[in-house]
Amino acid sequence: MAPDKFKGSLTAAEVAGRVSAGLGVPTVELPVADGGDGTVDAAVACGFDRITIEVTGPTGERIPASYAWHPAGDTAVVELAEASGLRRLPGGREPLTATSYGTGELVADAVRRGAKRVVLGLGGSACTDGGAGMAQALGARLLDADGNELPRGGSALKGLNRIDMSGFIDISGVEFVVASDVDNPLLGPHGAAAVYGPQKGATPEDVTTLEAGLSRLAAVATQTHGLLGAVEHDGTPRPMGVAGAPGAGAAGGVGFAALAFLHADVRPGIDYLLGLLGFGAQVEGARLVVTGEGSLDEQSLRGKAPIGVAQAAAKAGVPVVAVCGRRTLTDEELKAAGIQAAYALTDLEPDTERCMAEAGPLLERLAARIAADHLEGE
Repeated sequence: MAPDKFKGSLTAAEVAGRVSAGLGVPTVELPVADGGDGTVDAAVACGFDRITIEVTGPTGERIPASYAWHPAGDTAVVELAEASGLRRLPGGREPLTATSYGTGELVADAVRRGAKRVVLGLGGSACTDGGAGMAQALGARLLDADGNELPRGGSALKGLNRIDMSGFIDISGVEFVVASDVDNPLLGPHGAAAVYGPQKGATPEDVTTLEAGLSRLAAVATQTHGLLGAVEHDGTPRPMGVAGAPGAGAAGGVGFAALAFLHADVRPGIDYLLGLLGFGAQVEGARLVVTGEGSLDEQSLRGKAPIGVAQAAAKAGVPVVAVCGRRTLTDEELKAAGIQAAYALTDLEPDTERCMAEAGPLLERLAARIAADHLEGE
């Protein structure tokens, strides 16, 4: 059982448990995630410890947030959505002022705990601050022309004059990995503000403001921190170097800060996390792999968890089927992605609200169908 969550309904671990119960055969449950919501939960379900601390939420309130810690004590999995996600906004979206500061606090705690590897899952972000908040929490000072610390949030970045890294946390000997399938650059029509800002409540005017702030962050990083960021010429920012790198635009530009200040490597989210969770060893000897997510659709084909699971299972020669809340992919599209068949809750219950409310029992019924279709004689 290697499903992702059914968003708004069941966690990945709950999906795995319900399908296991319905199959009626011995199973191994390995809930997965692709770096977004549920990544920490998936790691904990696979044997990591959960560390919970109080951090700064996206609008400045103090909230409890967790990261996953490997019992061996050298790897931490930090999920941006835990501290700086849209689900953490108490009273609506705040595109101009939301901060990634809390994510930096989680990273700092893991580093101080002795982590040698920190995996950053970037997804579900509430902020478009270029990771400035994360950098501030790690000790960077973002200063205006008068030497004052900038307020948090993406809109304030247009006043950035200098970045002081003298108080930055010691990260020598720590490997940082960004687990993300987003390949957007920081700036431009495919950048963090233009593509993802509207999803976080940004108006067209807000997008212009955020783009200016991110451009300024990249330019100042070039001028005062020796980073390849963006070059300003005649007032026109041009994404180059780190700012133009695939993944720099992930999570409202937190990818840029991870690349620029943490010297992180960007790895495909689901592929890297499957390796971290030990999928290859767990799948050996399996007759069937069941994966899935809430909606199997066009987005699923762009590196989401079920496709990554199918590709990994194919290497082990194990067939794959999927469960989902609903699906829009054709049988041909699924088979091309390595999934033999998909079983949707809407096959049993056309009312989507009832599907979400009764997802657990419906999944058990779907699992009985899977057993009949694929596990005869087991």
